[in-house]
Amino acid sequence: MRSEIPREGLRFFSNPKMPPERRRRVRQDRKTQVRPDRRAGAQWGGPPRKAASSCQQKSLAWPRAAPAAISVEAEEENRLRLRNRLMLEEDKPAAERCLEELVFGDVEDDEDALLRRLRVPLVQVQEDSDDSEVEKEAKDNFLPQKKPVWLDEEDEDEEMVDMMNNRFRKDMMKNASENQLSKDELQKRLKEEFQHAMGGVPAWAEANKWKTPSDDESEEEEDDLLQRTGNFISTSTSLPKGILKMKNCQHANAERPTTARISSVQFHPRAQVVMVAGLDNAVSLFQVDGKTNPKIQSIYLEKFPIFKACFSANGEEVLATSTHSKILYVYDMLAGKLIPVHQVRGLKEKIVRSFEISPDGSFLLINGVAGYLHLLSMKTKELIGSMKINGRIAASTFSSDSKKVYASSGDGEVYVWDVNSRKCLNRFVDEGSLYGLSIATSRNGQYVACGSNCGVVNIYNQDSCLQETNPKPIKAIMNLVTGVTSLTFNPTTEILAIASANMKEAVRLVHLPSFTVFSNFPVVKKKNISLIHTMDFSPRSGYFALGNEKGKALMYRLHHYSDF
Repeated sequence: MRSEIPREGLRFFSNPKMPPERRRRVRQDRKTQVRPDRRAGAQWGGPPRKAASSCQQKSLAWPRAAPAAISVEAEEENRLRLRNRLMLEEDKPAAERCLEELVFGDVEDDEDALLRRLRVPLVQVQEDSDDSEVEKEAKDNFLPQKKPVWLDEEDEDEEMVDMMNNRFRKDMMKNASENQLSKDELQKRLKEEFQHAMGGVPAWAEANKWKTPSDDESEEEEDDLLQRTGNFISTSTSLPKGILKMKNCQHANAERPTTARISSVQFHPRAQVVMVAGLDNAVSLFQVDGKTNPKIQSIYLEKFPIFKACFSANGEEVLATSTHSKILYVYDMLAGKLIPVHQVRGLKEKIVRSFEISPDGSFLLINGVAGYLHLLSMKTKELIGSMKINGRIAASTFSSDSKKVYASSGDGEVYVWDVNSRKCLNRFVDEGSLYGLSIATSRNGQYVACGSNCGVVNIYNQDSCLQETNPKPIKAIMNLVTGVTSLTFNPTTEILAIASANMKEAVRLVHLPSFTVFSNFPVVKKKNISLIHTMDFSPRSGYFALGNEKGKALMYRLHHYSDF
Protein backbone atom coordinates (compact mmCIF):
# COMPACT_ATOMS: atom_id res chain seq x y z
CA MET A 1 0.00 0.00 0.00
CA ARG A 2 1.28 3.39 -0.92
CA SER A 3 1.88 5.79 1.93
CA GLU A 4 -0.18 8.91 2.18
CA ILE A 5 1.40 12.27 1.49
CA PRO A 6 0.97 14.89 4.20
CA ARG A 7 -1.35 17.79 3.54
CA GLU A 8 1.38 20.29 3.83
CA GLY A 9 3.23 18.49 1.16
CA LEU A 10 0.14 18.47 -1.00
CA ARG A 11 -0.31 22.11 -0.45
CA PHE A 12 3.32 22.65 -1.29
CA PHE A 13 3.17 20.78 -4.55
CA SER A 14 -0.42 21.80 -5.45
CA ASN A 15 0.11 25.53 -4.92
CA PRO A 16 3.00 26.68 -7.10
CA LYS A 17 1.98 30.31 -6.49
CA MET A 18 2.88 30.23 -2.80
CA PRO A 19 4.49 33.42 -1.52
CA PRO A 20 8.32 33.26 -1.30
CA GLU A 21 8.47 33.93 2.46
CA ARG A 22 6.08 31.02 3.21
CA ARG A 23 7.90 28.76 0.77
CA ARG A 24 11.21 29.49 2.55
CA ARG A 25 9.63 28.71 5.94
CA VAL A 26 8.27 25.42 4.66
CA ARG A 27 11.71 24.42 3.44
CA GLN A 28 13.23 25.11 6.88
CA ASP A 29 10.49 22.99 8.52
CA ARG A 30 11.30 20.13 6.15
CA LYS A 31 14.98 20.27 7.04
CA THR A 32 14.22 20.02 10.74
CA GLN A 33 12.05 16.94 10.32
CA VAL A 34 13.65 13.60 11.30
CA ARG A 35 13.83 11.27 8.40
CA PRO A 36 12.81 7.71 8.95
CA ASP A 37 15.48 5.01 8.83
CA ARG A 38 15.21 3.43 5.39
CA ARG A 39 17.52 0.60 6.47
CA ALA A 40 14.94 -0.30 9.17
CA GLY A 41 12.15 -0.39 6.53
CA ALA A 42 10.31 2.78 7.61
CA GLN A 43 8.31 4.67 4.98
CA TRP A 44 6.61 7.97 4.86
CA GLY A 45 3.68 7.68 7.19
CA GLY A 46 3.69 3.85 7.06
CA PRO A 47 4.48 1.09 9.52
CA PRO A 48 8.14 0.02 10.10
CA ARG A 49 9.67 -2.91 8.29
CA LYS A 50 10.74 -6.11 9.98
CA ALA A 51 14.02 -6.05 11.97
CA ALA A 52 17.13 -7.24 10.15
CA SER A 53 18.86 -10.47 11.10
CA SER A 54 21.64 -10.67 13.69
CA CYS A 55 24.43 -11.10 11.11
CA GLN A 56 23.25 -8.02 9.31
CA GLN A 57 23.27 -6.08 12.59
CA LYS A 58 26.90 -7.14 13.32
CA SER A 59 28.05 -6.07 9.88
CA LEU A 60 26.42 -2.73 10.29
CA ALA A 61 28.05 -2.21 13.71
CA TRP A 62 31.68 -3.01 12.40
CA PRO A 63 32.74 0.60 11.57
CA ARG A 64 32.12 1.69 15.15
CA ALA A 65 34.08 -1.32 16.57
CA ALA A 66 37.19 -0.90 14.23
CA PRO A 67 39.29 1.41 16.53
CA ALA A 68 38.94 -0.97 19.42
CA ALA A 69 40.09 -3.92 17.26
CA ILE A 70 43.17 -2.01 16.08
CA SER A 71 44.21 -1.19 19.64
CA VAL A 72 43.88 -4.85 20.59
CA GLU A 73 46.05 -5.95 17.69
CA ALA A 74 48.76 -3.30 18.56
CA GLU A 75 48.84 -4.51 22.15
CA GLU A 76 49.19 -8.07 20.94
CA GLU A 77 52.05 -7.08 18.61
CA ASN A 78 53.88 -5.21 21.40
CA ARG A 79 53.46 -8.19 23.67
CA LEU A 80 54.93 -10.57 21.08
CA ARG A 81 57.83 -8.16 20.38
CA LEU A 82 58.62 -7.90 24.10
CA ARG A 83 58.52 -11.68 24.48
CA ASN A 84 60.94 -12.14 21.53
CA ARG A 85 63.34 -9.55 22.92
CA LEU A 86 63.33 -11.20 26.34
CA MET A 87 64.07 -14.55 24.71
CA LEU A 88 67.04 -12.99 22.86
CA GLU A 89 68.28 -11.27 26.01
CA GLU A 90 68.35 -14.58 27.83
CA ASP A 91 70.74 -16.00 25.20
CA LYS A 92 73.14 -12.99 25.35
CA PRO A 93 75.99 -13.01 27.85
CA ALA A 94 76.04 -10.46 30.63
CA ALA A 95 79.03 -8.57 29.12
CA GLU A 96 77.21 -8.01 25.85
CA ARG A 97 74.08 -6.75 27.59
CA CYS A 98 76.18 -4.38 29.68
CA LEU A 99 77.93 -3.04 26.54
CA GLU A 100 74.59 -2.43 24.81
CA GLU A 101 73.33 -0.49 27.82
CA LEU A 102 76.48 1.70 27.72
CA VAL A 103 76.12 2.40 23.99
CA PHE A 104 72.33 2.60 23.54
CA GLY A 105 71.14 3.23 27.09
CA ASP A 106 68.34 1.45 28.93
CA VAL A 107 65.65 1.11 26.26
CA GLU A 108 63.85 -1.99 27.47
CA ASP A 109 60.61 -0.13 28.13
CA ASP A 110 60.52 2.08 25.06
CA GLU A 111 62.27 1.24 21.78
CA ASP A 112 60.90 4.36 20.17
CA ALA A 113 63.12 6.38 22.49
CA LEU A 114 66.15 4.69 20.93
CA LEU A 115 64.95 5.55 17.45
CA ARG A 116 64.46 9.16 18.47
CA ARG A 117 67.97 9.29 19.93
CA LEU A 118 69.44 7.92 16.71
CA ARG A 119 67.64 10.55 14.65
CA VAL A 120 69.06 13.46 16.67
CA PRO A 121 72.59 13.47 15.04
CA LEU A 122 71.01 13.58 11.60
CA VAL A 123 69.00 16.65 12.55
CA GLN A 124 72.08 18.28 14.02
CA VAL A 125 74.10 17.61 10.87
CA GLN A 126 71.41 19.18 8.75
CA GLU A 127 71.33 22.21 11.02
CA ASP A 128 75.11 22.48 10.99
CA SER A 129 75.17 22.38 7.20
CA ASP A 130 73.37 25.73 7.17
CA ASP A 131 76.01 27.38 9.36
CA SER A 132 78.65 29.59 7.86
CA GLU A 133 82.29 28.51 7.48
CA VAL A 134 83.37 30.93 10.20
CA GLU A 135 80.93 29.36 12.67
CA LYS A 136 82.19 25.90 11.73
CA GLU A 137 85.78 26.90 12.38
CA ALA A 138 84.77 28.35 15.74
CA LYS A 139 82.95 25.13 16.65
CA ASP A 140 85.96 23.04 15.62
CA ASN A 141 88.22 25.11 17.84
CA PHE A 142 86.05 24.47 20.89
CA LEU A 143 85.37 20.78 20.34
CA PRO A 144 85.82 18.83 23.58
CA GLN A 145 88.93 16.66 23.55
CA LYS A 146 88.40 12.99 24.21
CA LYS A 147 90.11 11.53 27.20
CA PRO A 148 92.25 8.42 26.68
CA VAL A 149 90.72 5.12 27.75
CA TRP A 150 93.83 4.20 29.71
CA LEU A 151 97.33 5.56 30.39
CA ASP A 152 100.41 3.42 29.93
CA GLU A 153 103.27 4.36 32.23
CA GLU A 154 105.83 2.97 29.76
CA ASP A 155 104.74 5.49 27.15
CA GLU A 156 105.73 8.33 29.44
CA ASP A 157 109.20 6.86 29.95
CA GLU A 158 111.55 8.22 27.24
CA GLU A 159 113.09 5.36 25.28
CA MET A 160 116.87 5.53 24.86
CA VAL A 161 118.73 4.45 21.71
CA ASP A 162 122.10 2.71 21.92
CA MET A 163 124.77 4.60 19.97
CA MET A 164 127.81 2.41 20.60
CA ASN A 165 126.72 -0.89 19.04
CA ASN A 166 125.75 0.60 15.67
CA ARG A 167 128.53 1.70 13.32
CA PHE A 168 126.38 4.32 11.62
CA ARG A 169 125.11 5.88 14.84
CA LYS A 170 128.55 5.63 16.40
CA ASP A 171 129.87 8.17 13.89
CA MET A 172 127.32 10.73 15.10
CA MET A 173 128.62 10.71 18.69
CA LYS A 174 130.27 13.99 19.68
CA ASN A 175 131.87 12.60 22.83
CA ALA A 176 132.20 9.36 24.79
CA SER A 177 129.38 10.26 27.18
CA GLU A 178 126.80 10.04 24.41
CA ASN A 179 126.58 6.25 24.47
CA GLN A 180 122.80 6.57 24.63
CA LEU A 181 120.48 9.20 23.17
CA SER A 182 116.75 9.68 23.29
CA LYS A 183 114.70 9.39 20.14
CA ASP A 184 114.14 13.15 19.97
CA GLU A 185 117.83 13.88 20.39
CA LEU A 186 118.72 11.26 17.77
CA GLN A 187 116.25 12.83 15.35
CA LYS A 188 117.84 16.24 15.88
CA ARG A 189 121.30 14.74 15.37
CA LEU A 190 120.23 13.11 12.09
CA LYS A 191 118.79 16.42 10.93
CA GLU A 192 122.06 18.16 11.74
CA GLU A 193 124.04 15.51 9.85
CA PHE A 194 121.81 15.91 6.80
CA GLN A 195 122.12 19.70 6.79
CA HIS A 196 125.84 19.33 7.35
CA ALA A 197 126.13 17.02 4.35
CA MET A 198 124.00 19.24 2.10
CA GLY A 199 125.76 22.43 3.17
CA GLY A 200 122.61 23.82 4.76
CA VAL A 201 118.87 23.38 4.40
CA PRO A 202 117.96 22.49 0.77
CA ALA A 203 115.54 24.77 -1.03
CA TRP A 204 112.96 22.00 -1.39
CA ALA A 205 112.93 21.51 2.39
CA GLU A 206 112.09 25.13 3.20
CA ALA A 207 108.35 25.51 3.58
CA ASN A 208 108.30 29.29 3.15
CA LYS A 209 109.75 29.05 -0.33
CA TRP A 210 106.82 27.03 -1.65
CA LYS A 211 104.32 29.72 -2.59
CA THR A 212 101.08 28.77 -4.33
CA PRO A 213 100.09 31.16 -7.14
CA SER A 214 96.67 32.76 -7.16
CA ASP A 215 93.82 31.41 -9.23
CA ASP A 216 94.12 34.21 -11.78
CA GLU A 217 97.82 33.60 -12.33
CA SER A 218 97.33 29.85 -12.69
CA GLU A 219 94.57 30.38 -15.24
CA GLU A 220 96.78 32.74 -17.24
CA GLU A 221 99.60 30.20 -17.22
CA GLU A 222 97.26 27.46 -18.40
CA ASP A 223 95.93 29.66 -21.19
CA ASP A 224 99.45 30.53 -22.27
CA LEU A 225 100.44 26.86 -22.22
CA LEU A 226 97.48 25.83 -24.38
CA GLN A 227 98.17 28.54 -26.96
CA ARG A 228 101.67 27.22 -27.78
CA THR A 229 102.98 23.97 -29.19
CA GLY A 230 106.36 22.36 -28.77
CA ASN A 231 108.43 20.03 -26.61
CA PHE A 232 107.66 20.86 -22.99
CA ILE A 233 109.78 17.99 -21.55
CA SER A 234 113.44 18.84 -20.97
CA THR A 235 116.28 16.71 -19.64
CA SER A 236 117.65 17.28 -16.15
CA THR A 237 120.81 19.38 -15.91
CA SER A 238 122.16 17.45 -12.92
CA LEU A 239 124.17 14.30 -13.45
CA PRO A 240 122.15 11.16 -12.60
CA LYS A 241 123.70 8.46 -10.47
CA GLY A 242 124.00 4.76 -11.24
CA ILE A 243 125.33 4.56 -14.80
CA LEU A 244 127.58 7.15 -16.45
CA LYS A 245 127.07 7.41 -20.21
CA MET A 246 130.54 7.55 -21.70
CA LYS A 247 132.48 6.56 -24.82
CA ASN A 248 136.02 5.28 -25.18
CA CYS A 249 137.92 7.67 -27.49
CA GLN A 250 141.26 7.46 -29.25
CA HIS A 251 144.23 7.75 -26.89
CA ALA A 252 145.25 11.35 -26.37
CA ASN A 253 148.91 10.60 -27.29
CA ALA A 254 148.14 8.19 -30.13
CA GLU A 255 150.24 10.24 -32.59
CA ARG A 256 153.23 10.09 -30.25
CA PRO A 257 153.25 6.64 -28.68
CA THR A 258 155.60 5.82 -25.85
CA THR A 259 156.24 2.99 -23.44
CA ALA A 260 157.36 5.18 -20.54
CA ARG A 261 155.03 5.86 -17.65
CA ILE A 262 152.70 8.82 -18.00
CA SER A 263 153.24 11.04 -14.95
CA SER A 264 151.00 13.97 -15.89
CA VAL A 265 147.95 14.51 -18.08
CA GLN A 266 146.04 17.80 -18.02
CA PHE A 267 143.57 19.69 -20.20
CA HIS A 268 144.25 23.30 -21.16
CA PRO A 269 142.03 25.70 -19.16
CA ARG A 270 141.02 27.77 -22.23
CA ALA A 271 141.76 25.79 -25.40
CA GLN A 272 140.69 22.35 -26.60
CA VAL A 273 144.17 21.00 -25.94
CA VAL A 274 145.52 18.24 -23.69
CA MET A 275 149.05 17.93 -22.35
CA VAL A 276 150.77 14.59 -21.78
CA ALA A 277 154.11 14.28 -19.94
CA GLY A 278 156.05 11.26 -18.70
CA LEU A 279 159.32 9.67 -17.78
CA ASP A 280 160.47 9.84 -21.42
CA ASN A 281 161.63 13.46 -20.84
CA ALA A 282 158.95 14.91 -23.14
CA VAL A 283 155.99 17.24 -22.77
CA SER A 284 153.52 16.90 -25.66
CA LEU A 285 150.47 18.94 -26.63
CA PHE A 286 147.58 17.43 -28.61
CA GLN A 287 144.43 18.85 -30.19
CA VAL A 288 141.37 17.13 -28.71
CA ASP A 289 138.78 15.99 -31.24
CA GLY A 290 138.03 12.51 -29.88
CA LYS A 291 138.97 10.80 -33.17
CA THR A 292 142.63 11.28 -34.12
CA ASN A 293 143.79 13.91 -31.57
CA PRO A 294 146.52 15.41 -33.78
CA LYS A 295 149.79 16.41 -32.14
CA ILE A 296 150.52 20.11 -31.85
CA GLN A 297 153.99 20.18 -30.31
CA SER A 298 156.47 18.15 -28.26
CA ILE A 299 159.11 19.58 -25.93
CA TYR A 300 162.07 17.38 -25.09
CA LEU A 301 163.97 18.01 -21.85
CA GLU A 302 167.32 16.21 -21.85
CA LYS A 303 168.03 14.07 -18.80
CA PHE A 304 164.89 15.37 -17.20
CA PRO A 305 162.37 12.57 -16.51
CA ILE A 306 159.26 14.53 -15.73
CA PHE A 307 157.73 14.00 -12.30
CA LYS A 308 154.96 16.55 -12.77
CA ALA A 309 153.88 19.03 -15.45
CA CYS A 310 151.10 21.55 -15.13
CA PHE A 311 149.49 24.47 -16.98
CA SER A 312 149.41 27.88 -15.36
CA ALA A 313 146.01 29.29 -14.43
CA ASN A 314 145.82 31.43 -17.59
CA GLY A 315 147.19 28.65 -19.79
CA GLU A 316 150.15 30.67 -21.08
CA GLU A 317 152.88 28.65 -19.34
CA VAL A 318 153.77 25.05 -18.60
CA LEU A 319 155.72 24.22 -15.42
CA ALA A 320 157.61 20.95 -15.09
CA THR A 321 159.71 19.27 -12.38
CA SER A 322 161.87 16.17 -12.47
CA THR A 323 162.24 13.12 -10.29
CA HIS A 324 165.88 13.90 -9.34
CA SER A 325 166.55 17.59 -10.03
CA LYS A 326 166.04 20.92 -8.25
CA ILE A 327 165.51 22.77 -11.52
CA LEU A 328 162.05 24.06 -12.34
CA TYR A 329 161.38 24.46 -16.05
CA VAL A 330 158.94 27.08 -17.29
CA TYR A 331 157.82 26.91 -20.91
CA ASP A 332 156.37 30.14 -22.31
CA MET A 333 153.80 28.99 -24.88
CA LEU A 334 153.29 32.44 -26.45
CA ALA A 335 156.98 33.15 -26.95
CA GLY A 336 157.97 29.51 -27.48
CA LYS A 337 160.83 29.78 -24.95
CA LEU A 338 161.95 27.29 -22.32
CA ILE A 339 163.11 29.05 -19.15
CA PRO A 340 164.96 27.03 -16.47
CA VAL A 341 164.73 28.22 -12.86
CA HIS A 342 167.94 26.87 -11.30
CA GLN A 343 167.71 28.44 -7.90
CA VAL A 344 164.97 30.11 -5.87
CA ARG A 345 166.33 32.67 -3.44
CA GLY A 346 165.76 31.48 0.10
CA LEU A 347 164.82 27.95 -0.99
CA LYS A 348 167.33 25.35 0.20
CA GLU A 349 165.63 22.26 -1.21
CA LYS A 350 167.93 19.92 -3.09
CA ILE A 351 165.13 18.39 -5.16
CA VAL A 352 161.95 20.08 -6.31
CA ARG A 353 159.31 17.56 -7.24
CA SER A 354 155.73 18.07 -6.11
CA PHE A 355 154.09 21.50 -6.50
CA GLU A 356 150.66 23.13 -6.79
CA ILE A 357 149.43 26.28 -8.59
CA SER A 358 146.68 28.38 -6.99
CA PRO A 359 143.41 28.64 -8.95
CA ASP A 360 143.76 32.42 -9.28
CA GLY A 361 147.29 32.03 -10.69
CA SER A 362 149.00 34.13 -8.00
CA PHE A 363 150.93 31.52 -5.99
CA LEU A 364 153.13 28.51 -6.49
CA LEU A 365 153.32 26.02 -3.60
CA ILE A 366 156.28 23.63 -3.42
CA ASN A 367 156.23 20.61 -1.11
CA GLY A 368 159.65 20.48 0.54
CA VAL A 369 161.31 18.04 2.89
CA ALA A 370 161.08 17.93 6.69
CA GLY A 371 157.49 19.15 6.64
CA TYR A 372 158.05 22.50 4.93
CA LEU A 373 155.64 24.14 2.51
CA HIS A 374 157.17 26.94 0.44
CA LEU A 375 154.95 29.66 -1.00
CA LEU A 376 156.31 31.40 -4.10
CA SER A 377 155.06 34.21 -6.30
CA MET A 378 153.88 32.82 -9.59
CA LYS A 379 154.94 35.95 -11.45
CA THR A 380 158.50 36.36 -10.16
CA LYS A 381 159.13 32.82 -8.86
CA GLU A 382 160.47 34.31 -5.62
CA LEU A 383 159.92 32.93 -2.14
CA ILE A 384 157.16 34.63 -0.13
CA GLY A 385 157.24 32.47 2.99
CA SER A 386 157.28 28.94 4.39
CA MET A 387 154.93 26.88 6.57
CA LYS A 388 155.91 23.94 8.76
CA ILE A 389 153.91 20.85 9.73
CA ASN A 390 154.79 17.86 11.87
CA GLY A 391 156.19 14.94 9.93
CA ARG A 392 156.57 14.74 6.18
CA ILE A 393 154.24 16.24 3.61
CA ALA A 394 152.26 13.66 1.68
CA ALA A 395 150.15 15.98 -0.47
CA SER A 396 148.87 19.56 -0.59
CA THR A 397 146.30 21.64 -2.45
CA PHE A 398 144.74 25.09 -2.55
CA SER A 399 141.16 25.93 -1.73
CA SER A 400 138.93 27.08 -4.58
CA ASP A 401 139.34 30.75 -3.57
CA SER A 402 143.18 30.44 -3.26
CA LYS A 403 143.03 31.77 0.31
CA LYS A 404 143.79 28.53 2.14
CA VAL A 405 146.18 25.60 1.83
CA TYR A 406 145.27 22.04 2.82
CA ALA A 407 148.18 19.72 3.56
CA SER A 408 148.09 16.00 4.38
CA SER A 409 150.93 14.66 6.52
CA GLY A 410 152.50 11.25 6.77
CA ASP A 411 151.01 10.89 10.26
CA GLY A 412 147.41 10.94 9.03
CA GLU A 413 146.79 14.57 10.02
CA VAL A 414 145.38 17.38 7.89
CA TYR A 415 146.55 20.99 8.30
CA VAL A 416 144.72 24.10 7.13
CA TRP A 417 146.80 27.22 6.56
CA ASP A 418 145.91 30.81 5.74
CA VAL A 419 147.79 31.98 2.64
CA ASN A 420 148.03 35.68 3.51
CA SER A 421 149.08 35.34 7.16
CA ARG A 422 150.64 31.86 6.76
CA LYS A 423 149.10 30.80 10.07
CA CYS A 424 147.63 27.39 10.84
CA LEU A 425 143.84 27.76 11.06
CA ASN A 426 143.01 24.19 12.06
CA ARG A 427 144.48 20.75 12.46
CA PHE A 428 142.62 17.46 12.66
CA VAL A 429 143.16 13.73 12.25
CA ASP A 430 141.84 12.10 9.09
CA GLU A 431 139.50 9.45 10.47
CA GLY A 432 140.89 5.92 10.11
CA SER A 433 144.07 7.02 8.34
CA LEU A 434 147.52 5.86 9.36
CA TYR A 435 149.22 8.16 6.87
CA GLY A 436 147.85 10.23 4.04
CA LEU A 437 148.67 9.90 0.37
CA SER A 438 146.48 12.41 -1.48
CA ILE A 439 144.16 15.35 -0.93
CA ALA A 440 141.82 17.39 -3.17
CA THR A 441 139.25 20.19 -2.87
CA SER A 442 136.14 20.76 -4.97
CA ARG A 443 135.88 23.86 -7.14
CA ASN A 444 132.61 24.96 -5.57
CA GLY A 445 134.27 25.12 -2.14
CA GLN A 446 132.07 22.44 -0.59
CA TYR A 447 134.15 19.24 -0.24
CA VAL A 448 137.60 18.13 0.88
CA ALA A 449 138.65 14.57 -0.07
CA CYS A 450 141.49 12.79 1.74
CA GLY A 451 143.01 9.53 0.47
CA SER A 452 144.86 7.22 2.85
CA ASN A 453 147.13 4.20 2.63
CA CYS A 454 144.32 1.75 3.47
CA GLY A 455 142.29 2.60 0.35
CA VAL A 456 139.66 4.71 2.13
CA VAL A 457 138.66 8.13 0.81
CA ASN A 458 137.06 10.38 3.44
CA ILE A 459 134.95 13.24 2.09
CA TYR A 460 134.56 16.20 4.46
CA ASN A 461 132.65 19.43 4.36
CA GLN A 462 135.09 22.34 4.06
CA ASP A 463 133.31 24.36 6.71
CA SER A 464 133.68 21.56 9.25
CA CYS A 465 137.40 21.30 8.44
CA LEU A 466 137.80 24.95 9.37
CA GLN A 467 135.62 25.07 12.48
CA GLU A 468 135.76 21.66 14.19
CA THR A 469 138.72 20.08 15.93
CA ASN A 470 137.49 16.57 15.14
CA PRO A 471 135.30 16.77 12.02
CA LYS A 472 133.43 13.70 10.89
CA PRO A 473 133.51 12.73 7.22
CA ILE A 474 130.28 13.01 5.26
CA LYS A 475 131.06 9.73 3.54
CA ALA A 476 133.85 7.18 3.54
CA ILE A 477 134.42 5.64 0.08
CA MET A 478 135.76 2.10 0.53
CA ASN A 479 135.80 0.80 -3.04
CA LEU A 480 139.61 0.60 -3.21
CA VAL A 481 141.76 -1.79 -1.20
CA THR A 482 145.20 -0.24 -1.80
CA GLY A 483 146.58 3.23 -1.12
CA VAL A 484 144.72 6.09 -2.83
CA THR A 485 147.37 7.99 -4.80
CA SER A 486 145.16 10.21 -7.02
CA LEU A 487 142.07 12.32 -6.31
CA THR A 488 140.36 14.70 -8.74
CA PHE A 489 137.02 16.55 -8.67
CA ASN A 490 135.37 17.48 -11.95
CA PRO A 491 134.63 21.22 -12.52
CA THR A 492 130.91 20.87 -11.71
CA THR A 493 131.59 18.94 -8.47
CA GLU A 494 129.39 16.07 -9.61
CA ILE A 495 132.16 13.45 -10.00
CA LEU A 496 135.11 12.52 -7.81
CA ALA A 497 137.72 10.35 -9.52
CA ILE A 498 139.78 8.14 -7.18
CA ALA A 499 142.64 5.83 -8.19
CA SER A 500 145.45 3.72 -6.79
CA ALA A 501 148.76 3.24 -8.57
CA ASN A 502 149.40 0.02 -6.63
CA MET A 503 146.74 -2.15 -8.25
CA LYS A 504 145.53 -2.61 -11.82
CA GLU A 505 142.08 -1.33 -12.77
CA ALA A 506 141.93 0.42 -9.37
CA VAL A 507 140.03 3.51 -10.47
CA ARG A 508 136.48 4.56 -9.58
CA LEU A 509 134.17 7.45 -10.37
CA VAL A 510 132.05 8.61 -7.43
CA HIS A 511 128.78 10.45 -8.00
CA LEU A 512 128.14 13.54 -5.90
CA PRO A 513 126.21 14.29 -3.80
CA SER A 514 124.85 10.73 -3.53
CA PHE A 515 128.42 9.42 -2.84
CA THR A 516 127.73 6.29 -4.88
CA VAL A 517 130.10 4.72 -7.40
CA PHE A 518 129.13 4.49 -11.06
CA SER A 519 128.66 0.79 -11.77
CA ASN A 520 129.73 0.80 -15.45
CA PHE A 521 133.28 2.11 -14.96
CA PRO A 522 135.79 0.64 -15.32
CA VAL A 523 134.83 -2.26 -17.57
CA VAL A 524 136.50 -5.16 -15.77
CA LYS A 525 136.38 -7.56 -18.73
CA LYS A 526 138.54 -5.37 -21.02
CA LYS A 527 141.32 -4.69 -18.49
CA ASN A 528 142.87 -1.92 -20.57
CA ILE A 529 143.32 0.69 -17.83
CA SER A 530 146.17 -0.95 -15.87
CA LEU A 531 147.96 1.17 -13.20
CA ILE A 532 146.77 4.79 -13.07
CA HIS A 533 149.17 7.56 -12.02
CA THR A 534 147.35 10.73 -13.09
CA MET A 535 143.82 11.89 -14.00
CA ASP A 536 142.08 15.07 -15.14
CA PHE A 537 138.74 16.41 -16.42
CA SER A 538 138.31 18.90 -19.25
CA PRO A 539 137.19 22.47 -18.29
CA ARG A 540 133.49 21.65 -18.83
CA SER A 541 133.72 17.93 -17.96
CA GLY A 542 133.14 16.78 -21.54
CA TYR A 543 136.27 14.58 -21.47
CA PHE A 544 138.04 12.49 -18.87
CA ALA A 545 141.71 11.45 -19.28
CA LEU A 546 143.93 8.99 -17.41
CA GLY A 547 147.65 8.21 -17.67
CA ASN A 548 148.96 4.71 -16.93
CA GLU A 549 152.37 3.06 -16.55
CA LYS A 550 152.27 1.66 -20.12
CA GLY A 551 152.64 5.09 -21.70
CA LYS A 552 149.00 5.47 -22.78
CA ALA A 553 146.86 8.53 -22.09
CA LEU A 554 143.37 7.04 -22.09
CA MET A 555 140.53 9.41 -22.90
CA TYR A 556 136.75 9.07 -22.52
CA ARG A 557 133.87 11.22 -23.74
CA LEU A 558 131.22 11.92 -21.07
CA HIS A 559 127.92 12.29 -22.94
CA HIS A 560 126.09 14.09 -20.15
CA TYR A 561 128.21 17.19 -20.74
CA SER A 562 127.82 18.79 -24.13
CA ASP A 563 130.89 21.06 -24.12
CA PHE A 564 134.62 20.41 -23.90
